[in-house]
Amino acid sequence: MLLNAQNISYQLPSGRELFTDINFSLNRSEKAAITGNNGTGKSTLLQILAGRLTPRSGIVTANAPLYYVPQHFGQLNHLTVAQALGADTQLQALEAILQGDTQEHHFDALGDNWDIAARCEEALHKWGLSHISLQAPFTQLSGGEKTRLLLAGTELYRPGAVLLDEPTNHLDKAARAQLYEWMQQTSCTLLTVSHDRQLLQICNPIWELFPTGMKAYGGNYDFYESQKTEEQAALQRKIAHAEKTVKEARQQQRESMERQQRENARGERQRKEGNIPKILLNGRRNLAERTTARLQEVHTDKVAGLQDELEKATAAEHISRIMKGHFETPPGHHGKTLIKAEGINFAWPGGTPMWQEPLQVLISSGDRLAIAGSNGSGKSTLIQLMLGKLMPQTGELYRANCRTLLLDQDYTLIDRNRTVLEQAEAFNETGLEPHQVKTALARFLFEKDSWDKPCSVLSGGEMLRLSLCTMTLACQSPDMIILDEPTNNLDLSNIKMLSQIFSAYKGTLIVISHDTTFTAEVGVTATLEL
Repeated sequence: MLLNAQNISYQLPSGRELFTDINFSLNRSEKAAITGNNGTGKSTLLQILAGRLTPRSGIVTANAPLYYVPQHFGQLNHLTVAQALGADTQLQALEAILQGDTQEHHFDALGDNWDIAARCEEALHKWGLSHISLQAPFTQLSGGEKTRLLLAGTELYRPGAVLLDEPTNHLDKAARAQLYEWMQQTSCTLLTVSHDRQLLQICNPIWELFPTGMKAYGGNYDFYESQKTEEQAALQRKIAHAEKTVKEARQQQRESMERQQRENARGERQRKEGNIPKILLNGRRNLAERTTARLQEVHTDKVAGLQDELEKATAAEHISRIMKGHFETPPGHHGKTLIKAEGINFAWPGGTPMWQEPLQVLISSGDRLAIAGSNGSGKSTLIQLMLGKLMPQTGELYRANCRTLLLDQDYTLIDRNRTVLEQAEAFNETGLEPHQVKTALARFLFEKDSWDKPCSVLSGGEMLRLSLCTMTLACQSPDMIILDEPTNNLDLSNIKMLSQIFSAYKGTLIVISHDTTFTAEVGVTATLEL
């Protein structure tokens, strides 16, 4: 056993308990993965295992050195490349010694790592970063380069176990392929938090994190998915039973109320007729009232609890049905030219042309096209040209007068300065009454207490649901939808929901995604390689 977690719990600064009773063991050479819904604390758990956070309770035991590859959100941007790798002190000590400085603290800092510079060079080369200087600011690297740099640390330190937090989020196709190959070949023990289904296929076991503990699935992603499908079928049976129980509970409630009302009426008649002493009758009436209140409370709680369970269990399915209904009518005329680019190219001020060869692009109504290419190949720039937000420097670009909607990983459809209700109202092109807009929000699981919430504080899943809601409030389904890395930062349940929604969409679909499983599921039939 290389890594063991016993009874781990963690409490947020607000006092809310994020998770509790986390127990698992990771054996040498195992390649395990942690999944779970957004917000369950997967990244927090990795930080606890890495010693970056202290749990509220529990013990973590590691029997080998651990190396942690975090998600990067700018927290390392103040460092140099060498500092981000954790090699700066040793490199400085080596440089000082080579310059003739023989102070003892330099030798203490360097230890036996006389080959540290060569090892850094070798690690950078392996991950395609030979062009990066160790003195360069970390902030100057692209997202993919930052991830590859942190992965290069595995070569530098050769740890017993590596903790990876969403490692494919910023990687292009080639870098992902390299990561998958490394994971398959390495002798390191791996523990990965990821929603990347190709990566999860390499992992076994897969653990799913819940607020109340961890559930183990002893297999790779295919096995996990089959088990979840079986669980979903069982859940559907449970839902059907719960719906029946709710109906029966309501009927029992009505019958109980009717019986109690008859009993109360009979007692009142007997009192008027003088057949029962007043003190006894008052006691009966008080008891009846308490009994009625108690029955009502029991049945109300029972119904409310079951309804809450139903809503949580069917949330994604419910939203998928709404969106499929919205997409039922095919927009536009099939085969109509929407985008036609002839010899276009683009360059930023003072820069070189984006593409070595000018682009020829033809997109017709009903097409389902993937735009692929490495990081920096100009995929997002091409999208901005298609949307008319940029103009080509050369060539001709025709854009049909059609309704186009962009759903990207940053959810730029959402104005962070608005509240949830204001965002919905801004897309109310059909002139719905205020109460109807609020009803639409509720259908996408935004209840009254969230309508005044600023969009800036929404989670990724909430941003997605609000974006989908705004689509349904628009006057019609768009002729063309562009998805730019829509699955980044989403959990598996939301990714599956997106797949179901956009596979049902009958308009033109343009997809940028390194998730090949997702592009296949939404029905992409052609690829434009940049």
